[in-house]
Amino acid sequence: MDRFDAMKVFARIVERRSFTRAADDLALPRATVTDAIKALEARLGVRLLQRTTRTVTPTLEGEAFYGRCLRLIADVEDAESAFRDARPHGPLRIDVHGTLARHLLFPRLPDFLERYPEIELDVGEGDRYVDLVREGVDCAVRVGELRDSDLIARRLTQLPEATAASPAYCERLGTPDTIESLEAGGHVMVGFKSSSLGGLLPLEFQRHGRIELVTLPTRVRVSGADSYVGAAFAGFGIIQAPRYRLDAYFSEGRLLPLLEACPPLPSPVSIVYPRTRLPSPRLRAFIGWAQELFLPA
Repeated sequence: MDRFDAMKVFARIVERRSFTRAADDLALPRATVTDAIKALEARLGVRLLQRTTRTVTPTLEGEAFYGRCLRLIADVEDAESAFRDARPHGPLRIDVHGTLARHLLFPRLPDFLERYPEIELDVGEGDRYVDLVREGVDCAVRVGELRDSDLIARRLTQLPEATAASPAYCERLGTPDTIESLEAGGHVMVGFKSSSLGGLLPLEFQRHGRIELVTLPTRVRVSGADSYVGAAFAGFGIIQAPRYRLDAYFSEGRLLPLLEACPPLPSPVSIVYPRTRLPSPRLRAFIGWAQELFLPA
């Protein structure tokens, strides 16, 4: 294995914290990966990785070498692409919130695949927080305010939100017409457990230029976006969700919009990738396409 390939192996091990996972990502035998790192450490005369029975972490020298490897790998890939006039190609791992993927991303994804036929997409979707570096994910499309200082973020759009409940719920407890009537009328909410913030999210309302948070009693708590809407269908309480998910149910009469004069704040949508990893041509292609996806019609 030449020096450049050994650098790519080393970088992937640092990102995945595992020889085995790095070998799987690169489609190499585990023994080949191990031998490459041994040869690299012997050539440099330093120990790059600290190995335990459960994980692999870079030493101080390894951290410094990792940063240089990333720059060199990106430079070589860009140079080769420029001289070959090559189209972006190869595997791209992205993570997208499940409902966002199904409602907004997948319907337009054929356009991306037709534009870049040599890119192979691996799409993870879920509600949990994903550690991009540790799990070997190239980028993620995230909804909400970002707190990760080690990520570079590109804002894509803002999603309008709405408050809703089922007709059966409103028949039972009444339709609230003010924020004050929520608590005075004995209303309840479906509790949504946030994996990133911890605890239940309060209801949020905009009024007179201010944000007002209301936490109502709850008997049903969920941690998934589909379960959240499903609990509202069953009449378990009031919910707040992006309008793109709720508008069809409003039209069908399965849910009723509430307190439209005091909507929740819109939710920002961003695409993020690790600050320590220079974007590959295929990642830059996806970022550019995603920005186009959310341009105003």
